[in-house]
Amino acid sequence: MILSAAVEVRAPAEVVFDAAVDWSSQARWMPLTQVAVTSGDGRSVGTTVVARTGFGVVAAVDPMVVEVWDPPRRCEVRHAGRVVRGRGVFLVEPLGPDRSRFTWEEHLPDRGGYAVLSRLGMPANRVFFNLAVRRFARWVEARRP
Repeated sequence: MILSAAVEVRAPAEVVFDAAVDWSSQARWMPLTQVAVTSGDGRSVGTTVVARTGFGVVAAVDPMVVEVWDPPRRCEVRHAGRVVRGRGVFLVEPLGPDRSRFTWEEHLPDRGGYAVLSRLGMPANRVFFNLAVRRFARWVEARRP
């Protein structure tokens, strides 16, 4: 099962990719989320990051391992925790010298109890993802020189 949201951004692919994988800045566009690099350089395969989404005790901790690093087009992580599972993918498609399409995908397990919970949460997650990518585009466009 794939959850996906995309947005066009008035910025070159390199700028969009760098913004997407600026892990500590993801809080600027991902609602209720803080992300930090926990090992590695943050810019290569093997890097580990952890996201915390929510409020106080009502928060999910999501450790991830970067498994695909192909700038400025693709970054893919494996969710390595107990709460969030599957793979997360950031895709950047150049649409010209100063325009790109940014897509955020989550490839979720499609069997078992986790899949049932994922399907139940899909409508809320779609809203969250669409809000996040729109915020991402505004943030990238506003911070460009």
